[in-house]
Amino acid sequence: MKAWIGRTAWWAVALVLVYVVVMAFVGAASHIADLARSGLYPYAWAPDWLNLYWSSLAVFDSLAALLLISGRQAGVDLTCVIMATDLTANWYAAYSIQHSDFSTQPGLQRLTAFTVLVFTTAPFVRSRLGTRLMRTGPGKAMSE
Repeated sequence: MKAWIGRTAWWAVALVLVYVVVMAFVGAASHIADLARSGLYPYAWAPDWLNLYWSSLAVFDSLAALLLISGRQAGVDLTCVIMATDLTANWYAAYSIQHSDFSTQPGLQRLTAFTVLVFTTAPFVRSRLGTRLMRTGPGKAMSE
């Protein structure tokens, strides 16, 4: 892990850390708490497919954070997919199910802001990270 950090621009490392903190400590943690508290269907007001999607984010947010920590481009790619689908799901829930709007949904506002950050910075961060792990000696691996 240290190898990619030493070879990567400080701003890209800082953005990866922001992504990791949000994906692991905000996203995954809240979805894991929902699973522990209420099981696979934590939101009675939401359809089953939406509940299952949000519950699956406990795994996918964690996986994205692990890939990001390892300095892999796939972590940025997965983060983008998660943010695009999660934002779409949350907008759908707010407007079509709850009949609410953006101004009354602080969680949706924060999710939108983070998604904008990810999509505006991801191409630059991705270009600074490795695509795969390669062996550098006995028991050692580094990102390319």
